[in-house]
Amino acid sequence: MANKFRSVSPVIILIAIVAISAFLMFDVSRQESATMDELAHIPAGYSYVKYLDYRLNPEHPPLLKALAALPLLDMNLKFPTDSPKWEKEVNNQWDIGSIFLFQSDNNPDKIVQSARIFPIIITLLTIVLIYLWSRELLGKWWALLPAFLFAASPAVLAHGHYVTTDIAAAFGFLLATYLFTKFLNRRNGLNLILAGVGLGIALLLKFSTVLLIPLFVALAFFFWFGEKIRGFETSFWRHAKNLILTFIIALITVYAVYFVFTLNYPIEKQVSDTKSILENFQPQSLAQFNVKLAESRLTRPLGEYFLGVMMVLQRSAGGNTSYFLGEVSKIGWHYYFPVVFLLKESVPTLILLFLSMFFGLKNTIVKSKGGKIFQKFAEYLGTNFAEFSLLLLVLLYWAYSINSTLNIGFRHLLPLIAPMYILAASGLKNWLNAGSKNSAKRAILAIVLIWCAAETFAAYPYFLSYFNEIGGGTMNGYKYVVDSNYDWGQDLKRLAAFVKSPPGGGDIEKIAVDYFGAGDPGYYLGKDVVEGWYSSKGDPREKNIEWLAVSAEFLQNSVQPTDSTITRNINEDYGWLKELRPIPAGLGNIPPPDYRVGTSIFIYHL
Repeated sequence: MANKFRSVSPVIILIAIVAISAFLMFDVSRQESATMDELAHIPAGYSYVKYLDYRLNPEHPPLLKALAALPLLDMNLKFPTDSPKWEKEVNNQWDIGSIFLFQSDNNPDKIVQSARIFPIIITLLTIVLIYLWSRELLGKWWALLPAFLFAASPAVLAHGHYVTTDIAAAFGFLLATYLFTKFLNRRNGLNLILAGVGLGIALLLKFSTVLLIPLFVALAFFFWFGEKIRGFETSFWRHAKNLILTFIIALITVYAVYFVFTLNYPIEKQVSDTKSILENFQPQSLAQFNVKLAESRLTRPLGEYFLGVMMVLQRSAGGNTSYFLGEVSKIGWHYYFPVVFLLKESVPTLILLFLSMFFGLKNTIVKSKGGKIFQKFAEYLGTNFAEFSLLLLVLLYWAYSINSTLNIGFRHLLPLIAPMYILAASGLKNWLNAGSKNSAKRAILAIVLIWCAAETFAAYPYFLSYFNEIGGGTMNGYKYVVDSNYDWGQDLKRLAAFVKSPPGGGDIEKIAVDYFGAGDPGYYLGKDVVEGWYSSKGDPREKNIEWLAVSAEFLQNSVQPTDSTITRNINEDYGWLKELRPIPAGLGNIPPPDYRVGTSIFIYHL
């Protein structure tokens, strides 16, 4: 049996992993409505490639959005360029998105599904890149482990098919780090260009990839330090020069893409938009410098890029209203991302990660005994620099995440999981080869991997809302945290199916809908059937409406206690619903619904 297994090429297994992942993403994508951020990203990307105009969604770089929009170019779509919201208003991305998708006689489902093709391709490319780098570090068979863990991750299967920048960021971080470490190990002109272009691509995928700049500085220093300690003739200034050249090539790459996508963005409009967006930015001197960049035809592509970076900084400083562990807050929690990681990463994967971490720390402690720490560290860098690069990326990104006040989802941790999985595979390989009882260790590893696959298929088709057993499972995850961890508007099509065929038969002639997401309830359910709702409108029965549908995001932010950063009016807490359906004791409980649509929409038959 073992010989038969070894006769199978690992590439065949990789192809199977990629194919299954692709099928699951395409299938789930077909079932789901547009998620919240896609309402802005899809029309923005279309405006970039169709009109070469960057006025929409500048707070995210263009590359993923532009690629996603390419399949839309042959669809003869109507875009609201004659609307005042496009011509005069500043970054009115949400209204433009609603008009483009639902009010212009376009087919929104066809647009969304077509736009999701390239995000899925980038997700699949990330799986392949994980395998290729892991094969260099671990060998062709062990490289399958991190590729499988990434491909089977419910979070990857969820966000991998959305037109958002999170999986793209995971690809960018991994690609840029891989190419830069290859350049450090083999310094030639081609590898230098590839490293610079790789960094530029990453910077064009998500603004958080700016973290790669301090990472590359640190990696260049440690590489030079290791060479020096090991006795090689090495020049610090040569490394510094190469680093600067890498950054210059990356900047040229960013400039070229922004140059194309701002060609038809009127310079007067760009300047006025920049002034408006950065009106309250601090320090104002930096905002004014950005305005100066926007005023020049030569520098305005860079002005638009740095505008996006400043918008991210501005939003992070302002915080984001979120529900987490029984409380609604605007300032965030330092323990948010570690807790969310423990609740949403699958238990078998957590076991593999912690087992690898424990063995790795134990091995490090043993090897560090006997002095000569610097020499041993330098020797480690000489033989394991790529592994060290991944470790430094993980540590830097975790530090950034823990200090972030923008607590809006596990998706922001996606750049972490690929390097963590590769490091875990390295640790598990060492663990398996250390000591004896290899058969028992292989059996444990096989059981955990089968468990991992079972978790993934059990989560289907609700990958976005997946929570592990620690988090109460997928149907109970909303009690801990919502937003893109659980409810991003993905279940609107399922609500439409529920309304057309409710339990017990009959018809739902009218339903009040308090929906969080990108979809238009009137489009899917019928404008005569839907009554837009929110807490302060009171009890729908006063308007002879017997049905109420509420998204988990809105419900939790309405009924759960707030901290001192939030002021909630008394009529905004769904008080009438809480009186009608008292909330059971326990963390994160809500007024008990009569039905659930998908995972994220709660139905009340009043």
